[in-house]
Amino acid sequence: MHSSLRRLIGPFLAVLIAASFSLPALAQPYPNRAIRLINPWTTGGPAEIVARLVGAKLQEALGQSVIVESKPGANGTIGAQLVAQSPPDGYTLLVSHVGPMAISPAVVSKMPYDTLKDFEAISLLASGALVMLVRNDVAAQTPAELIAWAKANPSRATCGSVGAGSTSHLACEQLNMLGGTSVIHVPYKGAAPVITDMLGGSIAISFLNIAGVRPQLEARQLRPIAVSTTRRSSALPELPAMAELLPGFDVNSWYGLMAPAGTPRAIIDRIHAEVARALRQPDVTERLKGLGLDPVGSTPDEHAKQLREELVHWAKLARAANLKVE
Repeated sequence: MHSSLRRLIGPFLAVLIAASFSLPALAQPYPNRAIRLINPWTTGGPAEIVARLVGAKLQEALGQSVIVESKPGANGTIGAQLVAQSPPDGYTLLVSHVGPMAISPAVVSKMPYDTLKDFEAISLLASGALVMLVRNDVAAQTPAELIAWAKANPSRATCGSVGAGSTSHLACEQLNMLGGTSVIHVPYKGAAPVITDMLGGSIAISFLNIAGVRPQLEARQLRPIAVSTTRRSSALPELPAMAELLPGFDVNSWYGLMAPAGTPRAIIDRIHAEVARALRQPDVTERLKGLGLDPVGSTPDEHAKQLREELVHWAKLARAANLKVE
């Protein structure tokens, strides 16, 4: 009888013992290993600086390594696609940007992901205006004067951008649509050649990241006219917002934080709480403002709502301007 009982309960004991050994692994809190933070742009740019700032604070708060990896290409969509296809476990996150998340879906024919279906919004990290610049020999001191000059000089009114489908490209298009101008879009591969050609005299106008043109602004080599967001920027508070003259003008070169779709809400909320706390710290605020960025720290729901609205906004603009990028 005793041996029969042993045979009956033996398998059950084995299952219980195996389960007891696996419980600690199942109960391990998030995170229990390194986190990858994907920067979809080249190294050295503002996106990488934002990634490293946020990554360092997350590492302190979560007690695990946060490794920033740059995966540039295709206007940020290569890095974004990598995250979209990663396991939804909170260990691969994306430093997102308006370009690959809202503009590219409006202007690229075949996208490798769906912004709303393939990602979970965590937070809008920082809001960034572009600065509208003109050459010093352009006879314009204000947005209204610049529009008048562009209308009077259509062959000279060239608008350089950092690439087709970029924020600076869309700013040129909004100037045409809302200002009634016919500025000629000239795409480049990055801000440096735009600045070079503006200083050389072949490009008259551009919209560029504030941090990227600070040396030229401080040396008064280029003239700032306005900022591209609906509100004035704390980085250049003396400049008007383009929307003050042209209601509806809005190009916000923001940076956010996103995770693959299906990431548990508890993990999303944990990361958001730490990110929002980090963005309130003086050293982070000061560094971001030095880049021409205003820290935000919105909730996951707020950032998701913003994404939905921006997708509609850029799709409408792309249709009106007949913009398509292959």
